[in-house]
Amino acid sequence: MLKVDELDKKILEMISCNARIPFKEVAEVCGVSRAAVHQRVQHLVDAGVIIGSGFHVDPTCLGYNTCTYVGITLERGSLYKKVVEEFEKIPEIVECHFTTGPYTMLIKLYAKDNAHLMTLLNDRLQEIDGVVSTETLISLKQSIKKEVPIGAQHAETKPTALEEA
Repeated sequence: MLKVDELDKKILEMISCNARIPFKEVAEVCGVSRAAVHQRVQHLVDAGVIIGSGFHVDPTCLGYNTCTYVGITLERGSLYKKVVEEFEKIPEIVECHFTTGPYTMLIKLYAKDNAHLMTLLNDRLQEIDGVVSTETLISLKQSIKKEVPIGAQHAETKPTALEEA
């Protein structure tokens, strides 16, 4: 497991806020050379700390106006891998998680409208062998989307009055 030091965290914090920021600017803020920033970023990519880069496309600009979370109950948890293979064939599914709680799986998908969503649910998801039931939650608005806190100062919490005593 790669040890992420304070310089790495500072670099990660800057590039996660703006992936297009020039390494020269990052280097100036961090007090190191541009080459050092480039080497650190490459090392973080190679180690799997940075997973991907690119542009995020707003699904509504492509006509996908309905963001939906679907809880999936499987006949048996052991069918998970097989069902995931089927989900991978459905381009509207953008996330899939194996979960604890009331569902075996939780997926996120985008549909163009409610009719498209109904087709995805009835004709695609519920027809997969092993899927026992689905529960659909439509997102009305995404209020927060961000990365996990990077700096140590974000992870700290203030002690409660009981802990201070």
